[in-house]
Parts: sequence; structure tokens; C-alpha cells
Amino acid sequence: MLNGLIVFIALSSVLFAGFSGQMQLLSDSIISSARSAVDLAIGLIGLMAFFLGLFRVAEDAGLLRHLSLFLGPVMRFLFPTVPADSPAMSAMILNISSNMLGLGNAATPFGIKAMEELDKLNSKTGTATNAMVLFLAINTSALAILPSGVMALRASMGSEDAMGIFVPTLFASGCATLMAVVGTLTLSRFSYYRETEPAQTTGPSSIDSTTNLDVPRMLEPKPKRSLFVRLFWLLLAVFLVRFIWINRASNPTDLISEITSAWILPSLVASLVLYGWVRGVRVYDSLVDGAKQGFQVAVRIIPYLVAILVTVGMFRASGGLDLIVNLLTPITGIIGMPAEALPMALLRPLTGQGAFGVMSETMMAHGPDSLIGYMVSTFQGSTETTFYTLAVYYGAVGVRDVRHTVPACLLADISGILAGVFIVNLMFG
Repeated sequence: MLNGLIVFIALSSVLFAGFSGQMQLLSDSIISSARSAVDLAIGLIGLMAFFLGLFRVAEDAGLLRHLSLFLGPVMRFLFPTVPADSPAMSAMILNISSNMLGLGNAATPFGIKAMEELDKLNSKTGTATNAMVLFLAINTSALAILPSGVMALRASMGSEDAMGIFVPTLFASGCATLMAVVGTLTLSRFSYYRETEPAQTTGPSSIDSTTNLDVPRMLEPKPKRSLFVRLFWLLLAVFLVRFIWINRASNPTDLISEITSAWILPSLVASLVLYGWVRGVRVYDSLVDGAKQGFQVAVRIIPYLVAILVTVGMFRASGGLDLIVNLLTPITGIIGMPAEALPMALLRPLTGQGAFGVMSETMMAHGPDSLIGYMVSTFQGSTETTFYTLAVYYGAVGVRDVRHTVPACLLADISGILAGVFIVNLMFG
């Protein structure tokens, strides 16, 4: 399906550009989008190298087993074909948790690691398994507890209710996630997709008591190092209280946004490093080993990013998006979506940077605390850049036959948008 979609978008873009007289703009977009795709992939190298290194530290220390035991029942229900003790389970947990906290930068490397582990259970390389499709659909539904990035932007624009999107975002992303699960499971039962489903293998990650596999043990903490860890967290808590005291005169919403956007990611890094160190893991060696893998994966992603981002750039430059907006505006008005919010809804699955720019421009024009401002903020916080995520995650493992991934993800996107329109109108209309 993805091949047909890419061909359709590319050819439609050329026709739209010819009709609207935007051929030069289309030509410029092809060149700039290709350059941007490579720049984006290069920018991911350092990030992925570091976070996959952290993942290796956690894996060597046995943290992944702890996570699997803690959240195992839910994950086993959603992914019954994935062994409970597979590293894929823990990587998916870390990825989903990072997304829920608004740590998109940390979520991507964990998601790629999860895809690599899921691919080890795949008997047909290059074809997405049901577990891969469901995991990617859950990612694009972007279940969010704390959309810290959007809150911070709203606060910077002078919003008096920067955290006002907390409930709408939670509701909309929850609906999107529910549709992602239901839609993926339903589509997987269609005869066409059942016929293309790869057989599941036990893979090298599954553990049996009769085998002797090199699987990280749940290492016990060293008592002396445990005391140091407690002291570290005590000091960090004191520094946090001091930070809050110094900034006590600030707007409470601004303060919470600053804490969530600035403190969570460093705390996550410290947690993983300390978890490995206190259990005797050679942290530096593990970081380096994981970073090597991250570098290789980032380079592998480049061709897939180029294909997706150039096609999306062509569609935007050709005027095709504007045409669709004009056609859909009468329909969206019936369901309570202002015409000014429609470009954001259409762009969000296609381009993260483009959607963020449209959201910023829309809030500047109408105000962050207007109905339109709340709506575009909710769209940004409760949906994900579907085609970028698809290119990065599947590109990392060379998946070309995506099966029912695209319709499942788009169902989740549409559900998130519709739920966002409903809850924003209910609360602020």
C-alpha cells in the first residue's frame, strides 16, 4: 500500500503544480526536501548513539527484565506473539513511556531498538509482522500524559492557561490509542492481511529454563554504591526544591512547564546510568557498544527518510494541500472544526516541523487561549507524524511491505483529530 501511496502523491503533486503554475516551487521543494531529509538523519546520529548506549546499560544491568515483569500483563495482552522476556517488550515500554511524558527525542531510539528486536522474531524479513504494525500504530496515536513541548510554547506566547490542553490532549490521544489498537487488530483479521502475515519465530530473545543463552541477569545492587545513589537523589531533590523556591514568583503554569521540559530528560539519563553503575555494569563500555549500533541504524534510515520527506514536500509545494483544505472546509465546519484549524489537522500526519510551524502561526494570529489556539495545540499534542515515524522505524529494519500499517495509523490520526475537536468544543466552545 505504501508504494501505491507514494506513487499517487508524487504524480498528483506534479499535476497539481502544473495546474496551479507552481512548477518552479515544486522543483525547489524536491531539492530542499532531499537535503533536509539527510540533515535530519545526520542530526539523529548523535541522539540515537547516546540513547541506544543508555539502553545497552539498562539491558546489561537487568532493568529491562524488571520493566517486563512490572508491565508484563498489559504488554502480553497487546503483543501475545512476543515473548514476555524479550528485549522488545522492555524497549517498547521505554518508548511508550517516553512518548507519554513528552520526551520524543528519547522515544525514537527506544522505538528503533524495539523494532530491531521485533524483527528478530520475524520469519519474513522485509515484511511487517502484526506486532510491528500494532507498535507503530500505538506510536502514531501518541498517548500523552504530559505534552510539555506544546505547553512550553503556549506559555512563551503569553497564554494564561498553558496547561489548559492537559485534559483535551489526554482525552484525544487516549481515543487515538484505543482506535490504534482496535483498528490494527480488526484489520489484521482481514483475509488479505492474514495471507501476508509472516510466521512468528521464537527468536534468540526468548528464554527457556532448559537453554543456556547469554541473557542479562537481574543484577543485585552493591550496598556501598546504593548509598551513593540515595545521596544523589536526595541532593537532586534539594536542588529541585531550591529551583522552585527561587522561581516561586513565576506563573505556576510556566514553572510546571519549565520543570517538566527541562528536568525530566536529565533525570531519565541519570536514572539509567545509576541503575547500571550501582549493579556493577561497566557503564562506559556499554554506552560505547550501544552507540556503535545507534550510528549504524541512523545511516540506514537515510534512504527511507529521503523517499518520504521529498514526497510530502512535493505535495505541500504543489498546492495539493490547499486544494484539499478548500474542499473539506464545508464538511469540517459541520463537526465544529474551524477552517483555520484544518491545515494543522492535515499536516500533522505528514510533517512534524510543518505542523509545528502552522500551529505556532495559528496561535500567533488567533491567540493561544482562543478556541482555535486550544484546538491546534490539542492536535499537536495528541497525534504524531505518521509517515516520518513509519520511515524511521521501518527503515531501521528494512521493512518494505508495511501491510495494514498505513490504514491503521491513519485511523488513529483521524480518531485523535475528531476527539480533539469534540473535547475542545465541549470545554472551550
